[in-house]
Parts: sequence; structure tokens; C-alpha cells
Amino acid sequence: MKKILFTFMLLSFSIISACTDKEESVPNKPQEQQPNVPNKSQDEEHESHENQQEPPKTNTGNTVASNTQAGALKNIKDQLQTNIPIILPKGLPITKGTFLTATTKAETNQVEVLFFENKEVLPINDKKLENSQTATIIARLVVKQYPNAKEANEQIAYQNFSQNGGQKVDLGYNIKGYQDAGAGSLWTGWNEGRWALATHTRTENPEAGLKLAKQAVQFLETHMLPIPKQNGFARLDVYKSGNIIVWQDEKLVYTLDLIKEPLKALEIATGFYH
Repeated sequence: MKKILFTFMLLSFSIISACTDKEESVPNKPQEQQPNVPNKSQDEEHESHENQQEPPKTNTGNTVASNTQAGALKNIKDQLQTNIPIILPKGLPITKGTFLTATTKAETNQVEVLFFENKEVLPINDKKLENSQTATIIARLVVKQYPNAKEANEQIAYQNFSQNGGQKVDLGYNIKGYQDAGAGSLWTGWNEGRWALATHTRTENPEAGLKLAKQAVQFLETHMLPIPKQNGFARLDVYKSGNIIVWQDEKLVYTLDLIKEPLKALEIATGFYH
């Protein structure tokens, strides 16, 4: 009886050993590579832009859809296919849970990028963006190349507001603004470096223009606009119409428009500072 029991134990041990050896002989599966996600922005509002989950897709034009802003901006640059040495922003403020995409146009001396945010990942220049009910325009960027820097500079509505007169107002941070009214509009203008900035409101709502100017000055204490060569101009509108930011880079003129929120227009412009 003991001999039978001992034989059974040896047989069981042999079977277990054989199974173990077989399992150990199977090579480990390679770990799935995760997409590279850029570091989150210092601004909490931008965290959702970078940490997006849907895997990349492609359309018939072989344009890669990216689930990160860095990837989308790279794809935009690739799609432009231009010799104009343009700079794109490092990122754009978009709504949490949306993805950055765009349409692009390139001509001999001009390029245009229409930035969108969308609830699903879409490739650059996807046909769905033509009549989309879900994609929202964030901003339009137009970069035009002029024959020389002098002609480019003539496109910038730069002013030295301290020389224009007007009622002096305190905007904080040792910056003085100058107010000028006419034709139902009230302007508050000031200068920071090579930039001329002005807020617009209606004469019946004067405090709104001053408040927006103070908010812009405060924002620019911690954010840098691109350094223009030679000048830049920003028009910020209390009524969310006509916001425009223009600056020169030698023979190039950058124009940002179609941005509803005036402070968001400033935020997008500071994304071009490298």
C-alpha cells in the first residue's frame, strides 16, 4: 500500500513539473506602448487638453488625428506644406473634454489656420469640419509674408498712446492708460514694450472698458506676448466682437481673430511666445 501511494505521489509531482516547465517556456507578451503625452501646462485650465484618451485615427488623406494638442499642432504644421517660416502656438485654451483640430489653407505668400475644438478626435482638414454641428471655432490665424519689413510694418496699427493725449487712468502695475471717446465708443489704450493695446466699450458703459484694461494688464504680468519685430497691436472688445491681435515678425505679419472672449484672445497670443 505504501509503495502504491509513493508511486502516485511521484507521478503527480512529474505532471506538475511538466506543466510548470511548459508555462515558463512561453515568452512574455510585450507591453503595449502608450502614446507620449506632453507635460501638463502650468495653467490648470489646460490640463484636460493634453491628457486625452482616444487612440489616433487616419482619414483617406492620410492625415493623422492626434489625441494630444502637441500632436495636433505638429499635424497642422505638416499639412500646411509651406515655405513661409511660421510659428504656431505651443497650445490653445480649449474646453475640457474636447480635442484640438483645424483646417488649413496655404498660398504662395499667405497661410491660414482655422482652429476648432471638437468632442471627438478629428484629423486635420477632415471633411466633417466643413459643416460640423459639434466643432466650435477657437480662433483664426493668418500669416502673410510681405516683400520687405517696411511694408509689413505698415500693416500694424501701432500707436504711442502717451503722445495722443486723452484722459489718463491708472491700470495698475505702474502702467498708465489713456481714454478717448467719440462716436459712441470709449477706448482705453496703453503701451507695453513694443505693443499697443486698447479696449473698446460704449460710452454708456465706461467702467467695463477700464475693468477689461486692468484685467489685461494683470494677465500680462504673468504671461508674455510674442516679441514683435517691430511692433504689435491688440484690440480687445467688451462686447466680444472685433477682438484682433496683430504683430510683425520681420517680413511676416501674424493676425489672430474670430475669438469671442477678449482675455482668451490674449491667452492664445501668449502661446506664440517661445
